[in-house]
Amino acid sequence: MKVTSSEIVISAVKPEQYPDLDLPEIALAGRSNVGKSSFINKLLNRKNLARTSSKPGKTQTLNFYIINEVLHFVDVPGYGYAKVSKSERDAWGKMIETYFTKRRQLCAAVLLVDLRHAPSKDDVMMYEFLKHHDIPTIVVATKADKIPKGKWQKHMKVVRETLDKDPNDPLICFSSETGQGKVEAWSAIEHYTNLKK
Repeated sequence: MKVTSSEIVISAVKPEQYPDLDLPEIALAGRSNVGKSSFINKLLNRKNLARTSSKPGKTQTLNFYIINEVLHFVDVPGYGYAKVSKSERDAWGKMIETYFTKRRQLCAAVLLVDLRHAPSKDDVMMYEFLKHHDIPTIVVATKADKIPKGKWQKHMKVVRETLDKDPNDPLICFSSETGQGKVEAWSAIEHYTNLKK
């Protein structure tokens, strides 16, 4: 997709705050610091639309971005080792579950995992949650530039096996530094949202 416009619409915590537009939505999930903001910025050709931070747990709301007036990206709070209280974590869990299970505009989820490491227990749980609710999932393995190209396949195999990935779900090797995987990511998103270039 050629992105001509993109902006953040709203940071929501409950359904009544979600945008009241009938546009297809792609949710982006991943553990804290996996590179979700960098992924969004790379796909949208923007430097700082999604705020990147070295502090885990920066995103604490559902951030809705509108792209070309035809599509929403929904950035979901990172899970994992963010330094937040259990009650905050539980609140996030409810907020995420409500969004994923009730939002009819949701077409697919992008699950971001770090290519350098085997997916964490939280990654596996998130993937199983998405599959349990029949949400099509695009698995994006980030930070590919941190690994020699010759080892990508080996690491991708670990991701596939650890997640016990459904063969129908795309697995994309991605780097926000080099743009590796950007075209494939857009093509998977267009497939699930029925948006053509």
